[in-house]
Amino acid sequence: MAQPDKEPCWTVADVAAYLRVPEETLYAWRKRHYGPPASRVGRYLRYEPAVVQAWFRERQAS
Repeated sequence: MAQPDKEPCWTVADVAAYLRVPEETLYAWRKRHYGPPASRVGRYLRYEPAVVQAWFRERQAS
């Protein structure tokens, strides 16, 4: 059951739009073990929004 206070997982398209990069970049990063971590749900990749945002903030601080 979905938790009402939790934002739904993001798709590859959502993360690409948030980071303003092509979807292909996310797939390339994943092959190189770079980028925000994703989980597989069946054949699809899903991202936790808070984890993507934290990953992005860490890159800004560097």
